[in-house]
Amino acid sequence: MDKLRAFVNGREGNNDNRNILQAANEASTLGWGTRVKGFIICLSIGVGCSILGVCCLFIPRIGLLLFIVFYTFGNICSLASTMFLMGPVKQLKRMCDKTRAFATVVMITCLVLTLCAAFWWKIFALSLLFVILQVLAFVWYGLSYIPFARDAVLKFFSMLCTMCMK
Repeated sequence: MDKLRAFVNGREGNNDNRNILQAANEASTLGWGTRVKGFIICLSIGVGCSILGVCCLFIPRIGLLLFIVFYTFGNICSLASTMFLMGPVKQLKRMCDKTRAFATVVMITCLVLTLCAAFWWKIFALSLLFVILQVLAFVWYGLSYIPFARDAVLKFFSMLCTMCMK
């Protein structure tokens, strides 16, 4: 109704001071219930694809390729699911925070390199390495949202290494 009122009053063209991200965010506003439903559906698809990928691993010949595709698609869906809760602009800004930027870059790079190693280079050992790096990067990225979780993990592994050296 506000847009109609602004159009009738002749203020429709005065939105030049908005940028594209603000316009996209305003155009994609969802209610809280819809956001939660979208999050649950997208996360379920992501987890389901990841589990399906692990199950496909045991199929002869094409199992590894199916695993890589489903697992990578599952990680992308799981990552995209959080955009429903925060909104795409806020999620992208949080992904680029200085505490998460490195983990985000590594995670997205590993997603792309996994698919490149599987489809273009056809080096499956390399694609499995990138899947392992995907998992580690996704966990490290997820830990960045929990206060002091990264520090606790680093301290645990440093204690573990210290005990193994003795």
